[in-house]
Amino acid sequence: MKAVVLHAAGDLRIEERPEPPAPGRGQVTLRVTRVGLCGTDVSEYTSGPMMTPLQTRHPISGVLGPVVLGHEFIGVVESDGERFGVGDRVAAGAGVWCGTCAWCERGQTNLCQSYWTYGLSADGGLTQHITVPEAMLHPIARHVADDNAALAQPLAVGLHAVGRSRIQPGDVEVVHGAGAIGSFVIAGLKAAGAGAIVAVDIDAGRLETAAKLGADVTVDASSTDPLDVLRELSGSALADVSVEASGVPDGLSRVQRLTRRGGTVLLVGLPKGQVSFVANDLILREIDVMTTVAHVCDQNLPAALALLAERDLASLLVERVVPLDRVVEALAATAGGTARGKFLVDPQEWS
Repeated sequence: MKAVVLHAAGDLRIEERPEPPAPGRGQVTLRVTRVGLCGTDVSEYTSGPMMTPLQTRHPISGVLGPVVLGHEFIGVVESDGERFGVGDRVAAGAGVWCGTCAWCERGQTNLCQSYWTYGLSADGGLTQHITVPEAMLHPIARHVADDNAALAQPLAVGLHAVGRSRIQPGDVEVVHGAGAIGSFVIAGLKAAGAGAIVAVDIDAGRLETAAKLGADVTVDASSTDPLDVLRELSGSALADVSVEASGVPDGLSRVQRLTRRGGTVLLVGLPKGQVSFVANDLILREIDVMTTVAHVCDQNLPAALALLAERDLASLLVERVVPLDRVVEALAATAGGTARGKFLVDPQEWS
């Protein structure tokens, strides 16, 4: 079977790989039907290895060497398991947890001491067939198209972030950075009943999409100070929750000035450099700083699939579906900023 294999930064190859191993207890084999490409994949391809074990063996998965990318994937079950049968359509959470450590017992499976991820810590979904644990799979409703269902994993990450934000109905929310993860956060905030969502970015296309996803106000930060917009919208109270989703090094300092006394700042984007912020301001205005990572599979993935059963987010977020042999072009377009939306891959297609 064919797979997209990362050997080093800038060295991504389409290779013939052996068929996946027969499923063991609690596992099934999938025919992969869609894989989403995200910013993490772009970073691994352009600047890695960052999370992929290309130079050092992964301490949990045990993998060392070239890695098949792809952690946002869905598929059709090809072998009967304990929870799923042949022909079932499922979405994968991609993360693997032990279920017995202290974090798992507290329900924080995303923080499991043995956590690892398909497509980052070990071979992932950018292939035609894969054998995975049933525990990380959840069913896709029949009426949900593959393109829409393929957004389940990143949407689950966004929903987990919304839960971490401690949003209350009617709250004023700012999302700083309306790119990939910011878009899913906006969709989650809308579903959670935010009073007003303010999307901040410097890209007109992203802001237009943010409005369609549910942002009540959009702010082009290259020409308008979002603080002025927040003051007018909230009567000088500012935002109850500010979400930093851009990953820029001064993102925290940018959003803390938009946050009310006693409000919350949620850090979502991963900065590539040292972070700057004004500690005294956070302390004296008693602003809570929260963080979020990945998702809790059994909670957030079903919630994401339920939301996708109600809303066609693919029509807003997906640029196009490409065959397996066009992955490098899609990653290059995303890295170069020429992509207007998210690329999905159909591993069963070849141009």
